Amino acid sequence: MSSPKASESGPILEGVFGTVGGITSAQVIRDVQSHFNPSALFQPWLHAERARRDRESHNQKQKRRSWKQRQPIQVKIGHGGTLDPLATGVLILGIGAGTKRLNEFLECTKSYETVLLFGAATDSYDTEGKIVARKPYGHVTKEVVEEKVKAFRGKIMQKPPIFSAKRIQGKRLYEYAREGKSLPEGYEIEECAVDVKELEVLEWLEGGKHGFAWPGVEAEGEEKRLVDEVLGLEDQGNEATKQAGAMGKRKRDEDDEKHEAREEETVGGAVTAQDGSLPAPPSPKRAKAAPQPSEETPVVSGALPKEPSIPEAQAAAADPTPTTENPTNAATTSPDQPLPTTETSPPSSASPPCPAPAIRLRMTVTSGFYVRSLCHDLGAATDSLGCMAELVRTRQGDFEVGVNALPYEDLAKGEEVWGPQVRRMLERWNGMGDGGGKGKEGEKVVEEKEERERGRRNTSSEGE
Repeated sequence: MSSPKASESGPILEGVFGTVGGITSAQVIRDVQSHFNPSALFQPWLHAERARRDRESHNQKQKRRSWKQRQPIQVKIGHGGTLDPLATGVLILGIGAGTKRLNEFLECTKSYETVLLFGAATDSYDTEGKIVARKPYGHVTKEVVEEKVKAFRGKIMQKPPIFSAKRIQGKRLYEYAREGKSLPEGYEIEECAVDVKELEVLEWLEGGKHGFAWPGVEAEGEEKRLVDEVLGLEDQGNEATKQAGAMGKRKRDEDDEKHEAREEETVGGAVTAQDGSLPAPPSPKRAKAAPQPSEETPVVSGALPKEPSIPEAQAAAADPTPTTENPTNAATTSPDQPLPTTETSPPSSASPPCPAPAIRLRMTVTSGFYVRSLCHDLGAATDSLGCMAELVRTRQGDFEVGVNALPYEDLAKGEEVWGPQVRRMLERWNGMGDGGGKGKEGEKVVEEKEERERGRRNTSSEGE
């Protein structure tokens, strides 16, 4: 092992690289810092940062008197856009001066693979929420979906989900949702222009032959009224929804205290019943026990954006049969059974599979696109309903899973494994040995930005 003095004299590595994870963006940064701070690879950067602070004037040092600025120096890391709460995949990280370039990645194109599960709609448009409507799905086939996806390619208008960071009168939509408040009078969620560069069907999953599942919880009463009002689902449900809701209410009336004891608080702060949500590897987020319901208790659950920032930002003619767990052990129940908790009740392999079909899609989209909204809208376009059951961001800018992104699990294998990979990616970004520059990844982002600006200028000229 090299001595600290020797390691401090090496090259200072800064720039942007990609990693692959499945936990919150903030947790990724904390985990990466815990490996980078003691590493030999980043001792030169830390040494240079200490020297820079030592050279600061007295006035500058006085400004560092806040608690945060008095903490030990750590490798400076930021991320280039959070993932959807349900998603895994590429997360771009900036190191040192590279953090100043991260805004460029908020505007670049991104590629995703997702699974759409038919037959049910949820308050959050994904399988982490509560079912708000069901509709028949027997007529939905691969051919039907392939025909309907054509309308979702190119430049389209898309309405963001209520669990998003869009603002109405200065307040984010997910804040209205978790407080159980209607939108201000005269306001509604407006559609936004997005561009779907590519959209294709990858795989058709027959009902009863896949591992995805609807949530095990139905929205009811004031909760369902609010969701119907905001999402416009009043006419999309059928009698199966009403029957399932009534059955669930009778059971909850009989065993209300037990049901409330199983409620949990999500990371974003909304109270939601344990609904078999998809845990995000490699270290699932732990939820805290919720307090007893009060008049201030939020009434809408779902996948909330992770504070403090996120884009991003998380039903069938079939009867409410219990379904199997999805591939990440999401548990579901019938309305006649108490809700299990994932921590105390292991998944049951004897549960019948979800009878509704699902489909795997791949897409390349521009900034501001919501994959969960696509799943919701495409489900409705087939004259059924749909929700997002899985999401992977396979590419952002020029960083791609399996090509030039650091596998998250490599961090635990030690610096001898992740060190050479990170060094290569940062050197490539900086164009070392190429006469300088920002490398292929940076050039890709700049090219996409210039293309968008040309498009805006052309549109403006045509309007004149």
